[in-house]
Amino acid sequence: MAKVTPQFWAGPLRYLRWSAREKPAYFWSCIIGATGPLMLATVPPTLKRLGYERASPIPMTYPIPPGPRKTVTGYDD
Repeated sequence: MAKVTPQFWAGPLRYLRWSAREKPAYFWSCIIGATGPLMLATVPPTLKRLGYERASPIPMTYPIPPGPRKTVTGYDD
C-alpha cells in the first residue's frame, strides 16, 4: 500500500505535522520566511519602547568652511 500524503486544506495541522516530519527543510524554510513580515511589524515598535534611537545619518558631502577661502602662495612651478 502506498503512503498517502495529506492535503493541506483538508487538515492544515495534520499537514504541517506531516511536512515537519517528512520534509523538514521545506517546512522550516517556510516558517522562517513567514517570520520576516511579522518581524517587520513588531521589531521597530519594540526597539522604540526599549529606548533605542537610530543614529543620525552620516554626511554625504564635505562641509564647506564659513568665510572666504585663503589663496595659497609659494607653490608656483
